[in-house]
Amino acid sequence: MRYLLIILMLSFPTLTFSQPNCNFYKIDSTENDPCYQACLLATEAEGGQGSRKSQGLFDKAIELCPSLDYAYYEKSVPYLKRGDLITWKKLIDKAVALNPTGRLGYRGWCRYQFVKDYKGAIQDIEKLDSLVKYDIGYSQNGDYHLNIVKALCYKAIGQKEKAISIIENQLQQDNYSPLPYDFLHLGVLKMEMGYTDEALKDLQKSIQLNSYLADSYYYLGLIYKKAGQYKSFKENMEKAKALYLKGYKRLDSYTEPLDKVYLADIQAELNG
Repeated sequence: MRYLLIILMLSFPTLTFSQPNCNFYKIDSTENDPCYQACLLATEAEGGQGSRKSQGLFDKAIELCPSLDYAYYEKSVPYLKRGDLITWKKLIDKAVALNPTGRLGYRGWCRYQFVKDYKGAIQDIEKLDSLVKYDIGYSQNGDYHLNIVKALCYKAIGQKEKAISIIENQLQQDNYSPLPYDFLHLGVLKMEMGYTDEALKDLQKSIQLNSYLADSYYYLGLIYKKAGQYKSFKENMEKAKALYLKGYKRLDSYTEPLDKVYLADIQAELNG
């Protein structure tokens, strides 16, 4: 059941960012309420994301109901994808100001993934955690719990011990099921810190969770190489290469994932 939940979560990563229920605006009003009409326009605009028509509908929605954070959020997305981070931030900042508990996690994730603003991402995630009494949730793409994102940010700014502590703490939480990359990052962190035995165990756990990921075998191979176990080193590198060539590797349409392995890395080890 745990693995089924993981698969479902990764298959539908945007469930927590679904369209708003426009009927909410009719509870104490009518169909002529400006915010109800704005909400309808915004949900209509979502279908043509990034088009002139779509952005125009978001503008009309914002004009009708300046407090509709959903319109600012959706209007910002195309700018993020195009790399116009200045315009994106202006819009997403307005959405966060209007709905901090609903948008801080998303902005924090984007600051990590797209902007590489690691300190800003940490601030957003910690601010969200201070505002809510429930689980702070997951990244937009479903790959990570936001606490794992925070840990990766600490790694990126050089605080690797703190990153390890945050990941281990998250893994110990009740009702938390590890996601496919949790143990990969933890193992790499420990390998980089020289905790070889622990790193080995974590990378083996990563493979138990997802045996079709070239990256885990690559890093496991590096550990065996350092230990002088060259047969195991070569076996894992060959496995990593075979999986990579079959497409079982980390993919992202917009950015380079942390700890991602390339075929050139694997081949360099095999040739060495």
